[in-house]
Amino acid sequence: MKFLLVAVNAKYIHSNPAIYSLKSYVGQRGMHVELAEYTINHMSEFILKDIYKRKPDVIGFSCYIWNISMVKRLILDLNQILPEVPIWLGGPEVSFDCASLLEQMPQVDGIMFGEGERVFSNLLDYYLTGIPKKETIRGIAYRAENQQIFVNEPEPVMNLTEVPFLYDDFQKWEHRIIYYETSRGCPFRCSYCLSSVDKQLRFRDLSVVKRELDLFLKQKVAQVKFVDRTFNAKKSHGLEIWKYLLEHDNGVTNFHFEVSADLIQEDELNVLKQMRPGLIQLEIGVQTTNPKTAEAICRHASFEQISHVVRKINSFHNIHQHLDLIAGLPYEDYESFGRSFNEVYALEPDQLQMGFLKVLKGSPMHKQAKTYGIHYSQYPPYEVLFTKWLSYTDLLKLKGIEEVLEVYYNSGQFCLTMSYLEQKFPTAFAMYEALADYYEKNGLFSVSHSRAARYEILKAFAVEIDGTDELAYNNVLTYDYNAREKAKKRPAFSKDLSSYWEQIKAFYQEEAKTHQLLNGYESYNSRQLEHMTQLEVFDFDLLSWNKDKKTSLRKKETWVLFDYKNRDPLTNNANVIRIEKEE
Repeated sequence: MKFLLVAVNAKYIHSNPAIYSLKSYVGQRGMHVELAEYTINHMSEFILKDIYKRKPDVIGFSCYIWNISMVKRLILDLNQILPEVPIWLGGPEVSFDCASLLEQMPQVDGIMFGEGERVFSNLLDYYLTGIPKKETIRGIAYRAENQQIFVNEPEPVMNLTEVPFLYDDFQKWEHRIIYYETSRGCPFRCSYCLSSVDKQLRFRDLSVVKRELDLFLKQKVAQVKFVDRTFNAKKSHGLEIWKYLLEHDNGVTNFHFEVSADLIQEDELNVLKQMRPGLIQLEIGVQTTNPKTAEAICRHASFEQISHVVRKINSFHNIHQHLDLIAGLPYEDYESFGRSFNEVYALEPDQLQMGFLKVLKGSPMHKQAKTYGIHYSQYPPYEVLFTKWLSYTDLLKLKGIEEVLEVYYNSGQFCLTMSYLEQKFPTAFAMYEALADYYEKNGLFSVSHSRAARYEILKAFAVEIDGTDELAYNNVLTYDYNAREKAKKRPAFSKDLSSYWEQIKAFYQEEAKTHQLLNGYESYNSRQLEHMTQLEVFDFDLLSWNKDKKTSLRKKETWVLFDYKNRDPLTNNANVIRIEKEE
């Protein structure tokens, strides 16, 4: 008997830890199930054909907001070509309205809800032996032979340490994100989040966690993403793991954690300060700085404490920080969101993600939406359309700001230029608002742009804002352009270096002899050094200004060498070296 568990992921690099957990759990009992993973970018015809050719006896789909539409289409077709094969669903997108979904889709035999490991094990027993009977299996909703729908009692939560390690062959994960879980549940009650429903917080035994971390470290996997909803909810648990990673760092693996920054204390900061640049990265959900909004969504974190921790970690220069905001929350209008944006942007996170409220089935916000006048799409991902406080027009403006923010801030490729441009505006939000308006006015949102074109567009926007400062724009844009990679073709806004060619050639010839500045280039000759690095001559002392942007940009010819072999482990930008020239 073949039970096929199917995942349709958002991207190839993603995986579905849920189906691997189910497979590992029943594997302890010597039971075998088959897994099939696809992405939403696959043609449904391809997935249908592949499932059919596997000849399953039972099919189970893992359902989320990003794949439910495709899953439903597949179910309708599978029911026609494999009419005798039972189809089961599981996952957050189907767990909170089981009876309704079974009524809507007679092609579905049942739904597993809640924690799935024991539920799936019992269901597999049913299909293998007929015992236990479906009516006694906790955590399922099913359709009886008379078509009557039953929803059984939920399965009690389990000891997380009983869940076996998911990964037995690291080779197949070489180019994919590895997900890892050391806790389930969340102590917080954020009304927009499904994790607020699971009120029983429990942890995997630390001795087991350390053994499993050793496996990741030994294999030198690229990244391990912890899926714990609030990793540092229990200080002793989180701190012990951070200390272990610090002591056993392999110099390669990166670990991603979602944390509540306001809970991080000084002893934890002392551990974080010692970590190798790139060893860990932190995702911090701020969501809003409006106190009334925070109260309405049951977030009680102190933004003052969050700010203290984020700035402190920034000062270490070793940890990537990703901060989140959500647009469309109660009591947050366009102006209020702009204030939240400015306050979070001022913390200088490595990335600032603007999300839009998703009214998820099963979340408290789903029940409160009418009360708050929140209107949202009736189709996945159930994103907000407008609220009492935020019109659809304003939401569209925020969508434009999100798009330019992603390109010009989160990419990390325009850092100096955006910092310089910000001085031309009353606030950072006003700057991105103006840039989004420029894109809209010139029809740029609907066009796919090359990397070079993004810089040209930003130059045109900057000149439109203040045409008297074009020389400075050319300099900061050139710096940013070269910081990420050596230009194959010199941008039009870059300085003409033809009068410096002899001096540049002489510099590389001397460096090839002495190797005073470029580490790791000892085996290369001057011509190779010139091709592997970039030497720029700027009209301003950009390096000094970059260290202290409160000062004015001083006009001074400055030679800068961009070293692409020795990159910043956090930003991936080139190492930047000032070349001292005799006056």
